[in-house]
Amino acid sequence: MPPPGRPAPALARAAALVAVAFLVLPLVGLAARAPWGRAGDVLRAPATLDAFRLSLVVSTTATAFSFVFGFPLGWWLARGGGRAMAVVRPVVLLPLVLPPVVGGVGLLAALGRRGIVGAWLARLGIHLPFTTTGAILAATFVSLPLVALAVEGGFRALDPRFEDAAAAMGASRGYTLRRVTLPLLGAQVAAGLALGWARALGEFGATITFAGNLQGRTQTLPLAVYELLQTDPDAAIVVSLILVVVAAAVLIILHRRLFGAA
Repeated sequence: MPPPGRPAPALARAAALVAVAFLVLPLVGLAARAPWGRAGDVLRAPATLDAFRLSLVVSTTATAFSFVFGFPLGWWLARGGGRAMAVVRPVVLLPLVLPPVVGGVGLLAALGRRGIVGAWLARLGIHLPFTTTGAILAATFVSLPLVALAVEGGFRALDPRFEDAAAAMGASRGYTLRRVTLPLLGAQVAAGLALGWARALGEFGATITFAGNLQGRTQTLPLAVYELLQTDPDAAIVVSLILVVVAAAVLIILHRRLFGAA
């Protein structure tokens, strides 16, 4: 059902249509310029298949890490108190507004071979830059805040009386978490994971800065698009459309899940 209230005036609706057209125009341009006759060959190319496989590995693993650490982080943000939250929350939000390439430079400064932690890891024989693990860390850096914020929103909307009732009946904290809290947070957690996965799939700046653009090792689909733009722009459009379709599918699923759209 449409929300109650007076409809927007005609001028506002006209401006809104211009905004929608501006956002849709690049997608129309991709579809119009796509070399559909070559699409099959481009999608079957070894470089494209490698990038697609690696993108799935990187984005899925990064999302798993984002859940493992983002769930307790979001829980803490929602239920924690004190002055620490005034520092912790901006830190969590920072990767969302930070230019991704700056995030990559930061990862190099921290985890590179001469980084504050990376130098110590290097002495142990652990090298993270320009590896698949490095690409996963770069994707986790940008996706973890989305998961944490979704979990925080879920906890803030959760009525604590459900958890209190379970505790009053003798349920342990672990049982309450599994059987009461998590089911009630299901929609928010699913939304955070979907957004985090899509963000990890589309990550470019932090990945190319920290992990490089090595085919079969760190070259994900966005990096493959960047390389193809320099050698085969038509193929770059085809690979770009893959990312557009995946992102659109995630948004449609989320909209139906959260808002019950048909």
